[in-house]
Amino acid sequence: MAKKVSKNSRVGKGQRTGGTGRDYVKVVKSIKDPETGKYTYQEVMVHKDNVKEFLAKK
Repeated sequence: MAKKVSKNSRVGKGQRTGGTGRDYVKVVKSIKDPETGKYTYQEVMVHKDNVKEFLAKK
């Protein structure tokens, strides 16, 4: 019979391997077209430390 692995023992696995995908977030930015007035959406995976820089630039 297999032993059950506790949730707490699985939490730190990403830190030992050098990081996980949880460091990245999906950012959706709306951009308005000046000619037509329609909005388009830009979806990008950005590191969570660089989100403010991405949203600040045009």
